[in-house]
Amino acid sequence: MLLSTYGTRGDVEPLVALAVRLRERGVEVRMCAPPDEEFAQRLAGLGMELVPVGPPVRALTRGTTLPSAADLSRYRTEMVDAQFDVFPAAAEGCDALVAAGLAQIAARSVAEAAGIRYVYASYSAVNLPSPHHAPPPRPGWPEPEADDNRTLWERDAHLVNAQFRERLDGHRASIGLKPVDDVRDHVFTGRPWLAADPVLGPWRETPGLDVTQTGAWTLPDERPLPAELVTFLEAGAPPVYVGFGSMRPSPDIARRAIEAIRAQGHRALVSRGWADLDLIDDRDDCFAVGEVNQQRLFGRVAAVVHHGGAGTTVTAARAGVPQVVVALRLADNPYWAGRVADLGIGAAPDGPSPTAESLSLAFRTALAPGTRARARALGAKIRTDGAAVAASLLLDTLR
Repeated sequence: MLLSTYGTRGDVEPLVALAVRLRERGVEVRMCAPPDEEFAQRLAGLGMELVPVGPPVRALTRGTTLPSAADLSRYRTEMVDAQFDVFPAAAEGCDALVAAGLAQIAARSVAEAAGIRYVYASYSAVNLPSPHHAPPPRPGWPEPEADDNRTLWERDAHLVNAQFRERLDGHRASIGLKPVDDVRDHVFTGRPWLAADPVLGPWRETPGLDVTQTGAWTLPDERPLPAELVTFLEAGAPPVYVGFGSMRPSPDIARRAIEAIRAQGHRALVSRGWADLDLIDDRDDCFAVGEVNQQRLFGRVAAVVHHGGAGTTVTAARAGVPQVVVALRLADNPYWAGRVADLGIGAAPDGPSPTAESLSLAFRTALAPGTRARARALGAKIRTDGAAVAASLLLDTLR
């Protein structure tokens, strides 16, 4: 089985979970993913093969801003070429190819040429075309001005075709395949899978798409928390966690968040992440950590402040802890911010650089007793078997 994605840890970890569940059923798995060292180590630790594709993701996100539109366009074109170079050999001997994310432009063509099963998976409902929501923001592409979601999705398809169709059809012709009319629909298929929790991020019925929602693809994390972190947690009331994972938020977000947390009478726990966030002073009511077990940690904090990634959102929801989502204008981040606010399990201040006032209001909302009660109640409903469900479905289709 070949699994493929490109992106940050939030893109890779769900496929790792699926890979583990497939291996438990005796399936040999290899994975195409970015060549970042942490991904190679993660797979090596599980005894799985990484087939590197594309440039390291951390290098692309090194600055506080995304690459220019021209650079992003060039990266996307080069990625299509790289996939057609790497995927055919990676797929040899495989019965199926599971691709996650729109960046997997070549995957279906390679599967078609090899005569193997192809499955497309999305981690968020907002990534799939529907009149019930607008397309997610796509970095480097203009955001069309329209109020009608159908019009926005039509414009989105036009932009995807403009970026990829000529390149894709050229590669397809070279391996004896016909051209495609709509690149996005070609990648998604008419029967995509949705690897998101049905309570936290449900799919709404949409004509033309037969979506299978499996639940989020996650694994139990049994790693203990570092001793220094445990000491901090036990030294006072539960702190508020602040972390942005692989994202790089506005440079002063840590300062503003800590100040707003202190104003509510709480301690703060800062996760350094790829942005290398740090403390703003040496007071003992704040503590900074590196990579830790969020599953174990989130049950011990008062609230979770994050960027709106699918993985962090579901982990915090499962822990039954309120959330404050400071969403970057990127991919599915605004969608998850909206879901947290709509469900009443937290707050989502406007924009990636909220003011001190909006942050304070968000914390008051998140830390209110009613929000805590709703978060606890919803946490009990979050499924944990999504990857196992997907593995069983995949094997059933092959049989």
